[in-house]
Amino acid sequence: MFVNQATLDLIKEREGFVSIPSPDPVGQPTVGYGHQCRVKDCGEVTEPFPLSLQSADRLLKRDIVPFAQCLAATISPHIRINSNQWGALVSWAYNVGTESIKHSSLVRRLNNGEDPERVAREELPGWDNAGGITLLGLIRRREAEVKLFGIPSNDTAHPFCTYTYL
Repeated sequence: MFVNQATLDLIKEREGFVSIPSPDPVGQPTVGYGHQCRVKDCGEVTEPFPLSLQSADRLLKRDIVPFAQCLAATISPHIRINSNQWGALVSWAYNVGTESIKHSSLVRRLNNGEDPERVAREELPGWDNAGGITLLGLIRRREAEVKLFGIPSNDTAHPFCTYTYL
């Protein structure tokens, strides 16, 4: 799916780079830029460890696809959002997971036609905990997503992607 460089930069900054599988703040083994290991020692990752930055970039670009696809399927095609707004939502989805986005009040409010910027400002900050614990890293991530969401862009990302896949 399509995301702009600002989105990739935000995700990379907020996730941080880990070259070998290591526990995230809630103990889930991750590698690269937030790739959640699905099998022991991240055996599903075909790149050798320690990961290079280039390998981690490729892994991230593959990993965000299902989250972007879920967003595209969940947000009404009548809702138009620009590439920065789309990127902020993809970052959020990548962090919270597809089940969370499908049942979120954020998506429901967007689909009800509420002002997207207001929805993002009001809803994203509420997604600041993991495992029932409020995390400073998630507070900062949501702040960065709200900021990216508010940056104007002439690119319409949803429902029509008009820029190049990175």
